[in-house]
Amino acid sequence: MKRAVGNPLALAVLAALLLRPMHPYEMARQFVEYGKDRDIKFTRSSLYMVVGQLAKAGFVTEQETLRDTARPERTVYSITSTGRAELNDWMREIVAEPAVEYPQFGVALSLLTVLPPDEVRELLATRLATLDATIAEIDSTVAGARAGGLDWWHLVEEEYRIARTRAERDYVAQLSTALAGDDYRQAWQETFGGQQ
Repeated sequence: MKRAVGNPLALAVLAALLLRPMHPYEMARQFVEYGKDRDIKFTRSSLYMVVGQLAKAGFVTEQETLRDTARPERTVYSITSTGRAELNDWMREIVAEPAVEYPQFGVALSLLTVLPPDEVRELLATRLATLDATIAEIDSTVAGARAGGLDWWHLVEEEYRIARTRAERDYVAQLSTALAGDDYRQAWQETFGGQQ
C-alpha cells in the first residue's frame, strides 16, 4: 500500500508521539537514547522534513510553541486521530506482510564472480570478524539491559537484530568454505581467469 508519508522515520515519529507530545529535537534524543537510530537512519534535517510531511498529511499537529531565552523556539507536535489510525494500519501491514528488500550484500552476492576466489574469501573473513564483533556488542547490550531490569518486549528489535546477524554469519562461514573448493576455483578460472 502506498503511504502518504512512506519513510520509516515517519513511523517512528508517529510511535513517539503516541506516548506524548514532543518537539523534534526531543524525538531525536529519544531515538538515540533507546537505540532506534540503529534501525532508522535520520539526521536532524530529515527528521524536521518528515515531521513537516506528517503535519501536511494531517497525521500530526502543532500543539504549542515553546519560547525561552536560553533556547531557540521549539514547536511541540501531537499525533492526530488520523495519525493514530495510520500508525496502527502501517504497523499491522509491516508485521503481517514480509516485504521484498534489496540489501547491498545480496547485490554483491549476485555479482560475486567478478572477484577472484581467494580475494572473496579474504573479504568474507573480514566480514565474519565484523559480524562476530556485532554479535558480541548486541549480546552485551541485551545482557546489560536485562540486568538493569528492562522487560523483554523492549528488546525485541535487538533480539531480531542478533538473530539476523547470526544467520548471516553462519551463511557467510558456509559460503567461504564452499568457495575454497576446487570446483568453484576451477570454474572461476575457466570463465574469468584470463580477464584479470
